[in-house]
Amino acid sequence: MIARYTRKEMAALWNDENKFRSWLEVELAVCDVLAEEGWIPEEAARFIRKKARIRARRISELEVTLKHDVVAFTTSVGEQIGNDSRYFHFGLTSTDVVDTGQALVLRQAIGLIFDELEPLLEVLRQKALQYRDTPVIGRTHGVHAEPTTFGLKLLVWYQELQRHLGRLAQARDAVVCGKISGAVGTFAHLPPEIEEKTCRRLGLPYALVSTQTLQRDRHAELMSVLANIAASFEKWATEIRHLQRTEVREANEPFGSGQKGSSAMPHKRNPITCEQICGLARVVRSFALTAFENVALWHERDISHSSAERVILADGTTLVHYLAGRMRWVLENLNVFPERMLENLNATGGLFFSGTLLLELARRGISREEAYGWVQRCSARVWDEGADFRKAVLADPNIRQVLSRKEISRLFELKHALRHVPAIFERVLGPEKPAA
Repeated sequence: MIARYTRKEMAALWNDENKFRSWLEVELAVCDVLAEEGWIPEEAARFIRKKARIRARRISELEVTLKHDVVAFTTSVGEQIGNDSRYFHFGLTSTDVVDTGQALVLRQAIGLIFDELEPLLEVLRQKALQYRDTPVIGRTHGVHAEPTTFGLKLLVWYQELQRHLGRLAQARDAVVCGKISGAVGTFAHLPPEIEEKTCRRLGLPYALVSTQTLQRDRHAELMSVLANIAASFEKWATEIRHLQRTEVREANEPFGSGQKGSSAMPHKRNPITCEQICGLARVVRSFALTAFENVALWHERDISHSSAERVILADGTTLVHYLAGRMRWVLENLNVFPERMLENLNATGGLFFSGTLLLELARRGISREEAYGWVQRCSARVWDEGADFRKAVLADPNIRQVLSRKEISRLFELKHALRHVPAIFERVLGPEKPAA
């Protein structure tokens, strides 16, 4: 199944037309509140709402001369409403409109990201349950460690994404915020009630205190969360890339029937989607650094953050939205090879039971240091000679003085090593529901 993408919808949020539309929404909300509070005539507010339209081309033309996008915007709207233009942008400063309008766009953009992450979470849940009891060798430092299950790998990712959803909701609450507090945040021309009522109309919370800008720790929080999400995507994609290596081949990303892996080598099936995810995740993380640099503005405001935010907010939300869709597509269609997993698991003749054997010898009264030496000696035969670990243990005179053949065989039971996996799943997903 091909993942659903709404890339066009996300891209449309960040074009100039929608930016100006968000500004106009803020301006009209302010006009309505000013009319209600008796600051401007009600008929003027109605006329402004009726006549004001976005003319992106005209705004661009004006900006060439004016060198100020908000002034170009207000001038363009003023041309449409004539004499009542004196009530448009009444008592406001540019950032009242820009920051509050940007909050409206960010609310939509974050909503689209949630629309991709939530189905991805469900895919992870389903796949984790599907492979809950599929044994696979766990690796630390890239080397065989102890058994786990493929489902448990995915369950780790599932809860990781759950945490990201919580972080993203918190970051949304921080960054989706309005302010109509004037040039330095003192409400010199309009009282706080205008801000409160305007933001209420727009469905936004308002900053309890601000300068001319919303403080950029809010935006840094969002970008750090997006960077964290992207980092997880890279981690998952890297794992799949490792599992797809020819020597491992326990899982691989989808490969289409007409797809080509190499211009020179027809046999190639490369993990290109996972590699793309890794590369783009690095780009997203770089945006977080810029967002933190944007926190330190001069005094009550400068615009050093503005040009950077035009890139990082648009591209950061767009990329994470895209990466979530690609990651979901990979996982929905992931090819998993349980037989190969079992083959790799058994490649060392049970070497991964060394820890279990060590503990059992300690229980029988052997010092840890001495027991470690015995087990490591048997393990070395596997590494150096390609021996079977179980056979090496059975042939070791020291170990056989303590453990019988039958007792050793019990220590080499895979089912026993994985006996707590269902309990881990229950901790994360709750009790398993009985089949209907």
